[in-house]
This record gives sequence, C-alpha cells and structure tokens, in this order.
Amino acid sequence: MFSPHQLNELQKLQDLLQEKILRLRTAKAIETRAAVIFQLDKQIQEAEAEHDKVAQEIAQLNQKQTPKQYQEIKTLDTKTILILAANPKDTPQLRLEEEIREIDEGLRHANHRDKFKLEMKLAVRQRDFYRAILDTQPQIIHFCGHGEGEDGILLEDETGMTAFVRADTLASLFKLFAQKGLECVLLNACYSEVQAEAISQHIKHVIGMNRAIGDRAAINFAVAFYDALAAGEDIEFAFELGRSQLIGLQENQTPILKTKS
Repeated sequence: MFSPHQLNELQKLQDLLQEKILRLRTAKAIETRAAVIFQLDKQIQEAEAEHDKVAQEIAQLNQKQTPKQYQEIKTLDTKTILILAANPKDTPQLRLEEEIREIDEGLRHANHRDKFKLEMKLAVRQRDFYRAILDTQPQIIHFCGHGEGEDGILLEDETGMTAFVRADTLASLFKLFAQKGLECVLLNACYSEVQAEAISQHIKHVIGMNRAIGDRAAINFAVAFYDALAAGEDIEFAFELGRSQLIGLQENQTPILKTKS
C-alpha cells in the first residue's frame, strides 16, 4: 500500500544523494593524486547508481498515488531542465557545483516547483550531450562551463582534457531536438554569443554571453533566471531579472537573448 511517509523519506534520501554526488565531484575536481581520483570515481558511480534507484522508487510510488489520467496531464505540463556542465582539467576551475546547487535549491522552494524537473550531467563529453538529451527530452538546456568564442564551448575528452565544440556542430545537434519540444538553451559560458546566434536559427530562445563572465555573475544570473521561471514568469522576464542581478557587478550587459524569428 502507498505510504506518504515512505515517499517523503525517499525524496529526502534523493536530495542527500544529490548533495553527496556534488561534493564528490568537487573533491575530484581539485584532487591531483591518481589513486584518490580513482577512488572518488568509484564513489561517484556508486552514489549515482543509488540515486537512480531511489528515483525509480519515487516514480513508482507517484504512479501508485496518482490517477493515470492526471499523471499524463501532469507529465505533459512539467518542464525538464537539463544541466550539462564541463570543467576540463586543463582549464581554470569554475564554481559549477555551487551554480547547480543554488539552481536546484531555488526550484525546490519555488511556488511552481511541481512544474519543473531538474536533471544534470557533469564532466560532459561530446557524446554525453546528445545522450543526455535523448534520455531526458528536456524543454530547457543549461550549459555551464568555459567558452572560447569562435573556437566553441569546452567539453571533456576521454582523458578529461579540453575538447572544443564549434557553433555549427551545436546548431546541427539542436536542430534535431527542436522538433522534440526543446524551447530554450542557456549557454552560461564566456564568449558564447557565437554559439547562441547559430543555435537560435532552430530554437525559440537562446541565451549566450557576449564577453567573459565572472563566476559570481554567472551564478547570480542563473539563479534569478530559474527563480523567475519557477514563479510562473516567461523567459523574457526571467532573462531581464537575471540581468538585473548583475548591475552591481557591472556585468548586466553580458547576457544576450537571441529569439528565433
């Protein structure tokens, strides 16, 4: 029989596992000893497996407590946000875990939290991009990491080092998923306006950065942007609210919104 207490305990466990994964990822990012990195990788894999198991149990309980017709309507009404993060070993370290944690915390405390589902993939390689999109079918994709203008955004290769992905490659990828309900792409990376321009040929709303953006500014913008969406505001309002949080840092002109004509 369905137990609300059981569901509540599983959700608490899921939150704890998510925080654990973020802590392990952070520890791995600053670790230099190969043996320790190996152990951290193992712990991360175990935590992710346990997190997936708990998520499946929560999904099963939700199906039991919710009438099928309502469940179908709720699923259609829920927007999935997919966060893709990359910080290769040979690039300056960013506060990506803090950005993700603050976005997650804001969504979980929002008035319309039931309308958003947050998925994430860290240490992203090029193939992880399309695999994660295929798996989650998101309406919003958020990339956080480094960008190098014409050279592209920076992902990881098989060894954790830098692999550039150019604008034309991203545009061709997102063109395919535009037909699958993808509505918005946020490239929270330096000099990503080039990629945003190319992607906006296919996606309705794309946000990029027209110059370098500091860690604090990137976090402030992202948190305010998703706080607005979770409060029921549209993307244009969320974008302007995000920019308003950068005035004190004198970076409010850095984010650029591209809209498909």
